[in-house]
Amino acid sequence: MLGASTLAQAAAAVMMHGPAFLIPVLHQREGLSLARAGLVAASPTIGVMLTLVLWGAITDRRGERFVLVAGLAATVVAGVVAALSEGLVALSVTLFLAGAAAASANAASGRVVVGWFPPERRGLAMGVRQMAQPVGVGVAAVSVAVVADRHGVHAALWVPTIACALALVVVAAVVIDPPRPDPRSGVAPNPYRSNRYLARIHGVSVLLVVPQFLVWTFALVWLVQDRDWSPAAAGSVVAGAQVAGAFGRIAVGHLSDVVGGRMPPLRWVALAAAATMAALGLAAELDWAVAVALMVAATVLTVADNGLAFTAVAERAGPFWSGRALGVQNTAQFLTASAVPPLAGLAVAHYGYAAAFALGALFPVIAAPLVPVHQERELS
Repeated sequence: MLGASTLAQAAAAVMMHGPAFLIPVLHQREGLSLARAGLVAASPTIGVMLTLVLWGAITDRRGERFVLVAGLAATVVAGVVAALSEGLVALSVTLFLAGAAAASANAASGRVVVGWFPPERRGLAMGVRQMAQPVGVGVAAVSVAVVADRHGVHAALWVPTIACALALVVVAAVVIDPPRPDPRSGVAPNPYRSNRYLARIHGVSVLLVVPQFLVWTFALVWLVQDRDWSPAAAGSVVAGAQVAGAFGRIAVGHLSDVVGGRMPPLRWVALAAAATMAALGLAAELDWAVAVALMVAATVLTVADNGLAFTAVAERAGPFWSGRALGVQNTAQFLTASAVPPLAGLAVAHYGYAAAFALGALFPVIAAPLVPVHQERELS
């Protein structure tokens, strides 16, 4: 169950985030501004954002297996159409549809893990599942960027399409819905009405997604444009950083099991991400060689929070609300993520990469004191 759900999420992540690595080709060869290229790259995340709650509601009603199989099948169809499309408008529309379909993995794969693992092992298990996103981004960085550079934008879109087709086969063969109470046993209470715990986690996650997508979207372009790296070399470094980030999620998830709470490690991650993004901005401005190492560190730290927040939301919402609660969680994150590429592109165009990285440090600074550490203890 863990392996299949992780593969599904990783393949969906390649489809959602792979277009970010088309930006160098769209900017340099197609003549698009960074802001317009960023808008094309954001098309899948916009599709994800608009459908996450819907997929979550379907998961609450129909179960995880149905949503994963139906969603991945639709993602493959949309990916094929995108790879065969002509023109930027058609490309943007089909990427939007692919993202909308791929959102099914966000809604259902995490619930598979939460449903099959007990609380004392859930942080580690969810850390493994959450490594799927940075691994998917890493696969996209090392493959989509290189294929696009050598063969063009549309050829590169076969990478996420094939990945989702493979995941569809595995999910259909493996995934079984986890057990849950009989819904006729009673009406599950709305977890948002009793306190602000879930709302605070949503808000913290929104703030922390800004530096995450800032680094994800522009690290490769920064290495290519400002530091004169080749797309292949830059993609390899970004991919390696994503793999390191994946293992960072596992480590933080296990730490939450050890300390018996998700919120204290979440606050620690926010503070570390703020310090690293500020240091990255300074090093990039002064053209220090350590800037690349700081970019890798920022990539690791800015993704480490997702598994903690995701697990906490699922645990608090329960089996009859977690689909919708996780949908709200991810919708808020992807709404923010969709705005980051075009807005950050404008910031880079006017002020440079260093200033954009430094501004990214402000968001985790704001997030750290909002983490509901004391409230988690009270609820437990």
